[in-house]
Amino acid sequence: MTFALDRRRFLMGSTALLGATVLAPAAALAQENRLRLFFWGGQARADRTYAATDLYTKANPGTAFDGEFMAFSDYWTKLGTQVAGGNAPDILQMDYRYIVEYANRNAIAPLDDMVGKELDLSDFDQDQLDGGKVNGKLYGISLGANSVATIVNTAAFEEAGIAVPGPELSYADLPALAEKFNSANKRPGMKLWSDNSGVEPALDNWLRSKGKGLYGADGKPLFDENDLVEWFQLWADLRAAGVTVSPDDQALDATDAIENTMVTLGKATTTAANSNQLIAFQAVNKDPLTMIAYPRYKPGAGGGHYRKPSMFFSLGATSQKLSDGAKFINFFISDPDATKALGVERGIPCKKSTRDNIAPTLDAQSQIALNFVSNLGDLLGPLPPSPPANAGEVNKALKTKSQEVAFGSQSPQDAGPAFFKEVTEILSRK
Repeated sequence: MTFALDRRRFLMGSTALLGATVLAPAAALAQENRLRLFFWGGQARADRTYAATDLYTKANPGTAFDGEFMAFSDYWTKLGTQVAGGNAPDILQMDYRYIVEYANRNAIAPLDDMVGKELDLSDFDQDQLDGGKVNGKLYGISLGANSVATIVNTAAFEEAGIAVPGPELSYADLPALAEKFNSANKRPGMKLWSDNSGVEPALDNWLRSKGKGLYGADGKPLFDENDLVEWFQLWADLRAAGVTVSPDDQALDATDAIENTMVTLGKATTTAANSNQLIAFQAVNKDPLTMIAYPRYKPGAGGGHYRKPSMFFSLGATSQKLSDGAKFINFFISDPDATKALGVERGIPCKKSTRDNIAPTLDAQSQIALNFVSNLGDLLGPLPPSPPANAGEVNKALKTKSQEVAFGSQSPQDAGPAFFKEVTEILSRK
């Protein structure tokens, strides 16, 4: 006996059968072309994604989707388990940080043979197309360009009578700004800044502002242990100056869920994020939000931003429906109605025709995101190479080490060399 799962059940992020289901004739289900779709994100992303799948199934009778979504950190654990078991989804969301690892392990399928056939990439931004390549082969279709960004609670700044910082903001400016905010803050317990010492994109941005970066094209670090000592000391000083939230508060933000970030919990006026996330942040925050750039390394220094593929759609290498999956991806990035439903929640669309199509329909938060990515000025630099395999482990290790420093179990002077040694060991693993 076979059951057909309705879309709304998957909207809640669960594949379990809950309550009554619709019993479909076995013959009808046998003819149905079902595609498994797996992605990370929150409810706002799920709503938009399933609006697009609904449009696709209407345009392609006989096709159905088994969809599932979850928080970023949980997503990779489950995806890894499915891939290891030979049960990868047909269509899966992929991150720039992990695409090299998944491609090199033959866990996702190369898409080159589908370009010009199932995939029409004729007006696709070249930098975003290149971002989906590993060893010269295309493994991911960028779903949007974005940049790291600082999400800001504008109401908290207005109540304190302080202007939201502009693009010239540097880390050196934060103590004085925090002093002004703390003296006029109307919200007990709220601090100026979230503690971003364990946020890999924040470290990367800071290193790039110094003229360095995380990784070179050879996959080796572009930083050294002295950079890490400086990084951990920077945040120790910001904690001591009353700029950031306490280590106990920052520890609440451990699941990569927007609901647990410092700005959503009301612990800080800001939190580190990506430009495409403003829509999802606003959906769970009553106060109006905006976004600003990450601080510069020092006053007058260049910025560390770049236009990053926010995420990709890739195809599971074991899928028996590669052609069907590619057709859906093409619909997702090209169809006029689907792209209007998706907006810029996953980033600024990479096809010019899509950007032209959706621009007149964007809401206020989407316009902020579009303008932010389009006007980074001297903060903008080139796209770095794809992170090496095991870079995801470095990201997790940074979070752990940053907490050790924040809670005082290790000094910045000891943490820098220790973490650099750990990075070297992680990247050397095969």
